[in-house]
Amino acid sequence: MSVKIISQPLKNIPWENKPENCTAPMWRYSQNPIIKRNPLPNVSRIFNSAVIPYQGEFIGVFRGEQKNGVPHIYLGKSRDALNWEFEPERIPFKDENGNDFMPIYAYDPRLVKVEDTYYIIWCQDMYGAAIGMAQTKDFKTFTRLENPFLPYNRNAVLFPRKINGRYIMLSRPCDNGHTAFGDIFLSESKDLEYWGHHRHVMSCTSSWWESLKIGGGSAPIETTEGWLLFYHGVCNTCNGYVYSIGAAILDLDEPSKVLHRCEDYILTPEEWYEERGFVQNVCFPCATLHDSETGRIALYYGCADSYVGTAFTTVQEIYDYILAHDKISPTDTELGKR
Repeated sequence: MSVKIISQPLKNIPWENKPENCTAPMWRYSQNPIIKRNPLPNVSRIFNSAVIPYQGEFIGVFRGEQKNGVPHIYLGKSRDALNWEFEPERIPFKDENGNDFMPIYAYDPRLVKVEDTYYIIWCQDMYGAAIGMAQTKDFKTFTRLENPFLPYNRNAVLFPRKINGRYIMLSRPCDNGHTAFGDIFLSESKDLEYWGHHRHVMSCTSSWWESLKIGGGSAPIETTEGWLLFYHGVCNTCNGYVYSIGAAILDLDEPSKVLHRCEDYILTPEEWYEERGFVQNVCFPCATLHDSETGRIALYYGCADSYVGTAFTTVQEIYDYILAHDKISPTDTELGKR
């Protein structure tokens, strides 16, 4: 079945052809990692970050691990989405009255455009791990919004358009520690202030790579066959957690329903920059760039809590791979309302 991306074309999407000996549905950029250690004088590592097209070039929000160990979000710009320049200071978040309103810490940001506004979503402290949000139209003024959910919650991802007139966001409820459990849920809002109609989307499975917990990754990509979702799955080993990348297709009108779900991982730690770092064995997806004309997809992912990597695929190749390895459960296909 032919599948197409539903979005604006992106003619300058970064791209590298698939190596001849590669049998996987996604292949790594040969020059990975694209962001290395000590990118700024006061930042030791950038990872788990998100990028988006902007004014013919690219812009991104980056998790910068400061040398004092406190993570915050930094702004970066690029002409080719591979070579990045960063603002030296943290993004200056304000409240609705224009007063400084900085989070105590902020990490794992996502960046999504809905209509004419860009939204940054991240994890922060709100008397416990919770979701923070801000909006901007020019990447000069950043206004924080109300926290969408109570603690404890992580891995929030906003859909790139409203569905049935409502904003839709994925999240992963958790506890106050480094949660050893977690499923993906969906919530709706008419105004980005009050959230409800919570629905279960996906649970962990018996597949080794996602047997402990799962969580949202990049913003879902709208296609003719459903929302293409790249997410992360975690397993526990005798040497600690391992983070891999999976993929699923959600229903266009009822995205709490899973249409197809790949039993196999799409990407798992295998290269030195994924296996070796501040936190070993991590591939953590946070963003994609995609071109509707060619079907090309560039995925951005955090590597070992130390670097940023890029990998490539096409919507047809990843869709065919998901269907060839499709395995869904009754809790995947139901509405998720009880």
